[in-house]
Amino acid sequence: MSKLLNNLVVIGIYMVFAVLLITTIYPLIWVVGTSLNPGNTLMVSTMFPDQPTIAHYVDLIRNTDFVLWFTNTITIAIANAVLSTALVAATAYAFSRFRFKGRQQGLMTLLILQMFPGFLSIMAIFVLLLQTKLLDTHLGLILIYAGGSISMGTWVMKGHFDTIPKSLEEAAYIDGASHTETLFKIILPLSLPAITFVALNSFITPFMDFILPQIVLRSSEKMTLAQGLYNMVANETNSSFTTFAAGAVLVALPITFLYMYFQKYLIHGITAGADKG
Repeated sequence: MSKLLNNLVVIGIYMVFAVLLITTIYPLIWVVGTSLNPGNTLMVSTMFPDQPTIAHYVDLIRNTDFVLWFTNTITIAIANAVLSTALVAATAYAFSRFRFKGRQQGLMTLLILQMFPGFLSIMAIFVLLLQTKLLDTHLGLILIYAGGSISMGTWVMKGHFDTIPKSLEEAAYIDGASHTETLFKIILPLSLPAITFVALNSFITPFMDFILPQIVLRSSEKMTLAQGLYNMVANETNSSFTTFAAGAVLVALPITFLYMYFQKYLIHGITAGADKG
């Protein structure tokens, strides 16, 4: 009876995973198929087109500002990944290794901030950027992203820092290393999985976010991919859904490649056994 129950549980788990896989893959196939369909509407699109064409990809590159949107987005993404990772690493290291007044309250504040959706602060952000003359600038958007990443990223990276034995740092201190040297030469090299996670999330955010860029960036030459692609299907006179699908596929490619390349850092930790001997 126990074996039968276990088998039923395993079958149920596999069925759940199968349903999740289908609901994830099905829309992706539809988007790719739509991008290869001739025409501009969804009404005549099929998942597997009889006469696939790459005309929409060519049209996207030649007749739209897709390259400009992509350049803007990749610039914001790289700057955000670097700045966010640096801020999160410094904050997490301070909370993990130092003991100071207000430490617990600070950690709880960061935890509570994660519970509130970002759009609640949109009005305050708009007024702040307007007063600092950072409205309609990429720098303003980068600073918003970097500041927002601290609350979640600090807890992730602090948890990883806590698993690194303090004896490694103590040995470095005995050899004359400072806190800064210990951070860059011991802690960070042993924290590649956590750093990669924070950096990837920070890099991907500008590709996926639409609300903040729509509020912060007003000029057409400063638009991100989300804004540009949205304008393709935003009104009845400009509803190029097949071209929009082609753009969605091209947006997904760099993110997919990054996840595939850094998968080993996300899955495997390299701190195991660091304190042996």
